[in-house]
Amino acid sequence: MARPSDASEGSGNNRPRVDYFYDALIGNFNYGEGHPMRPHRVRLTHHLVVNYGLFQHVNVFRPKPASKADLNAFHSDEYIRFLTDITPDNMQDCLSQLERYNLGADCPVFDGLYEYCQTYTGGSIAGAARLNQGCSDIVLNWSGGMHHAKKGEASGFCYINDIVLAILELLKVHPRVLYIDIDIHHGDGVEEAFYLTNRVMTLSFHQSGGNFFPGTGHINDTGAKLGKNYSLNFPLLAGMDDASYESIFKPVVQKVMEVFQPGAVVMCCGADSLSGDRVGCWNLSIRGHTQCLELMKSFNVPLLVLGGGGYTIRNVSRCWAYETARLLDQHISDNVPWHEYMDYYGPDYKLHVPVSNMENDNTAASLEKTKARIFEALSQIEHCPSVQIQTGQPGTRRNPDPLGAEDSDEDLDCTADERLLGHKRCHLAEYFDEEGGDLMDTNRLRLRDFDEPPSDDDEL
Repeated sequence: MARPSDASEGSGNNRPRVDYFYDALIGNFNYGEGHPMRPHRVRLTHHLVVNYGLFQHVNVFRPKPASKADLNAFHSDEYIRFLTDITPDNMQDCLSQLERYNLGADCPVFDGLYEYCQTYTGGSIAGAARLNQGCSDIVLNWSGGMHHAKKGEASGFCYINDIVLAILELLKVHPRVLYIDIDIHHGDGVEEAFYLTNRVMTLSFHQSGGNFFPGTGHINDTGAKLGKNYSLNFPLLAGMDDASYESIFKPVVQKVMEVFQPGAVVMCCGADSLSGDRVGCWNLSIRGHTQCLELMKSFNVPLLVLGGGGYTIRNVSRCWAYETARLLDQHISDNVPWHEYMDYYGPDYKLHVPVSNMENDNTAASLEKTKARIFEALSQIEHCPSVQIQTGQPGTRRNPDPLGAEDSDEDLDCTADERLLGHKRCHLAEYFDEEGGDLMDTNRLRLRDFDEPPSDDDEL
């Protein structure tokens, strides 16, 4: 059982109090042979965190699985019931439902599917509750970040949108929540859920153009009704590098923080924006990716950090372990410490990997033009927008890869993600009614069992 360090207890050295949620079973879930999404990457990340000694500086918790009531706070009863019942053994009898809920090649049915959803979602909701209670400053759940899932269907390897559920939890205490997405894919599921409210601002930096999944997140998609100008998108082209990314991310985020002044921030830190990802086509280094998190940390606002995409898993674990260290103000060696998954990091066994020489299709002029459009949208919203809805009582609601398996480079060609886009959907406007206005009343959300800091029995 890992005990909280002095740093995490706020002993006077000004280091943030950091919670870390991890379930050792997460790496056992398997989307199927050949599928790019591999939960084993979270296990690899955890072993780096442990062997670098970073676990000594965090409060480590095993999340309680999310209940049906937790999931129904956003997702439809019918969809959750379907996920509960569907298995590889009975799926042939449910073909019409599979199509209805968008389960197939991208979102396959596999053994333990519902338990997998409960596991990664439980950490995100519990992490949000910890922030609400003031128990921590930063919470990490690298297994979360499933930003494509919709209210009533799966999408893009995502079944349950843990991000939406975590934001709903945070809104019970914080009048405004900011969501930032640095995954290479547009955070369409989160944007869709909050498209018509001004209590949540979504800001997504993502690849666009062609058939790149999910084909949403245009610069003109800025929200509607009360949420007009609260959905911000920065579409980008292939080859994005560190210098170009910093030139847009820092000024845009600083302006957003100045205007919106959120009470809490949620970040989706998908590592598919790194150079050499099997699905992505950008050229960010691990350090460049991490600078985004370090900037958000500097604002000293409660921060929930989630995973997301990332499909060259040895680089995903490198990135998320390094980001864990930087959030803890810990410096770690570039030499990967010896441990049982060492073979993933050969032949040089280094933490940082070089970027490629791919061309950056984003010009300084195009980036400046898009940045100006976002600044224009921000200029049209009120500073610290009024709160239309009062929240509930504060603080309440309540098969693995073999050891040493090679991470194949066969598909490592940085081609665009041309997953089947399917039908384009209108925004669901989950929390808006033409007559009643903003319906995001968190009083309706069911109470959670996680309304007190977890006991020692809940820790690893």
